[in-house]
Amino acid sequence: MRANSLQMGPTFRDKLMEQVRSFNRKHKKLKFFGMFYAMVVLLFYNIGLHFCHNVKRYTCLASILFFFIASSSFTYPDAISLNVSFISDFDKEAEQKEYYTLDSLEVVSSESEAELASNTPVDKDKIIEEEDNGLSEDQELAQGFVLANQIDDLDDSEDDFKETEDSSEVSFDKTDWKLILVNKQHPIPEGYEFPFGDINESMHCDKRVISPLMAMIKDAANAGINLAICSPFRDNDRQEGLFSSKINNYLEAGLSYKDAYNVTSQAVTVPGASEHQIGLAFDIVCGTYYSLDEGFGDTAAGKWLADNSYKYGFIVRYLKGKENITGIEYEPWHFRYVGVDAATIMHEQDLCLEEFWDMYLYD
Repeated sequence: MRANSLQMGPTFRDKLMEQVRSFNRKHKKLKFFGMFYAMVVLLFYNIGLHFCHNVKRYTCLASILFFFIASSSFTYPDAISLNVSFISDFDKEAEQKEYYTLDSLEVVSSESEAELASNTPVDKDKIIEEEDNGLSEDQELAQGFVLANQIDDLDDSEDDFKETEDSSEVSFDKTDWKLILVNKQHPIPEGYEFPFGDINESMHCDKRVISPLMAMIKDAANAGINLAICSPFRDNDRQEGLFSSKINNYLEAGLSYKDAYNVTSQAVTVPGASEHQIGLAFDIVCGTYYSLDEGFGDTAAGKWLADNSYKYGFIVRYLKGKENITGIEYEPWHFRYVGVDAATIMHEQDLCLEEFWDMYLYD
């Protein structure tokens, strides 16, 4: 075979350069443009040639990226479901608060402060930064207050809440109704029941707690502190309405559902996980300070309760500095009945209920 038959024809680059040289010979003053044209054409030619030689590799890479994006949860943020029941017809009575004054039994109504977030759209970071200034579930549902001078007719004859004389012999049982742990991780057991008791016509709680509750309030009155009870028992429908209402406010303010849920759950107990639903929790303030906020802890009433409530079996349920354990913001007005023995230990050792369970009830 002759050698010239093995020679390959001119390449695209050779043809291009020949065209440019021919152009430059005819137009010597435009030589620069000829060279620039050659560089641009060769650049795109080489890029196309590269992709052509690696088409399989890039096809696989594109397929992987498409699968990753299509299967990621953040692709469909609105589809995230957190299984929270929404009630469209929220109880309108929650928009009013009622106060019983010291000097009169007449009800004084005022406009509710239950506006959780402005309807004006704001960015996510701003809302989350300001969440500590939002209202808690107790602030929103504080409708009625009963003062110490209004409970004289209640029966407190059952003085069965005294501390065990020999604390060394105290033992605790996780099945004890007084010590039931209710929080986001431990919802109310299905079918849980308790004896229903009346504080007054509109306020109810676990009947077994009324005696120590009344004793504590009367002893505080003897010490010159007129305590006021509000928001005791709360049923599940009411809790769901509150939770849904607050989420809706954050949604209208511009948060995604997931962010609105997370922010809401830090101030409002998830329905089915509120101690108010088992009749063992009470919001307690005083006749001169009705606001359910951290400031109550600095009042004489707040300090008296923090120092003495354990003697009657009550604890400040959501302590300051324990937020990462309880999952709820500090609430100096929120009291939970656990019995005198357990309350004494928690008071002396500065424990929240979750820590008490870890130390005394978990195996």
